[in-house]
Amino acid sequence: MFINKKLFNAITPTDLVVIIFYLYLIAVNLLFHSSISEWYILVILNFSLIGFVVFVANKDKNSESKVWKNIHYYYVVPLIFLSFKEVYVLLHSIHSLDYDYLLIAADRFLFGTDPTHFLYQFANPLLTEILQIAYGTFFFLPIILGVEYQIKHENKEFNFIIFLIVLGFFLSYIGYFFLPAVGPRFTLHDFSLTNTELPGIFLTNFLREIVNSGESIPSGTPNPIEVVQRDVFPSGHTQMTLLIMYLAVKLKSKNKLFFLIDGTLLIFATVYLRYHYVVDLIGGLVFMIITILIAKPFFNWWQKKTGNPLFEFK
Repeated sequence: MFINKKLFNAITPTDLVVIIFYLYLIAVNLLFHSSISEWYILVILNFSLIGFVVFVANKDKNSESKVWKNIHYYYVVPLIFLSFKEVYVLLHSIHSLDYDYLLIAADRFLFGTDPTHFLYQFANPLLTEILQIAYGTFFFLPIILGVEYQIKHENKEFNFIIFLIVLGFFLSYIGYFFLPAVGPRFTLHDFSLTNTELPGIFLTNFLREIVNSGESIPSGTPNPIEVVQRDVFPSGHTQMTLLIMYLAVKLKSKNKLFFLIDGTLLIFATVYLRYHYVVDLIGGLVFMIITILIAKPFFNWWQKKTGNPLFEFK
């Protein structure tokens, strides 16, 4: 009983969210096992990752080593990408239909046109270069914010930043299951002409290729629309960037102005660069609000259960 209590208290709110999410993925694999060719491997992997999280949490709790503490803080970084890829496998196995037609219809209902076509009239290489660079900062923004508060030794703020970011990513991943879609660069435009129609100056093509590779369509992929990630709605880029901007303001980050400017450019870039429909951004905003509404009550509920300090914005 004593050991169980120690293990229980070692689990942070972030660990708990990770465990719940992997239990969700296990449930999806079991429920749709007839459609997922190697579901049992994914189930074993997910149980192993839960075991890893508990192990790391326990080592951090019972060790003075900064190595285990940093592993405990940052194991979520590769895990977010690994989870993204498992969701990709599950969506391709479970869904035989993309729902872009619904998202296109929603945009046309709201705006009377396709926003990516409308924005094309304003396209120029300098603007494209700036927006592609801003879009490429996406995964660095939470790290920059987190490291700022780790350096300042503001541990409650740092722990809440990690928790909120992980919660936001996992909620967006769950959202992909409901309306999987590929986005306007495939449905409303010719994907193979993207570099020709939206040229940059120096870095655009390189950064675009990195994004494409992360989306499972590296250069030379035949029929990229068939294998690209179905991660359009809600816009995770919008949701997570808004969360970073929210935290930067609420926590009075010294880099607040950077986050606000870069974040605004990044969100605009999601449509200008043809990654998203505008309705995806609205979905991202809704998921951002849901994340915020859930975050602090959940975080403090678990902190109270484990006898740790509660979090409040200053």
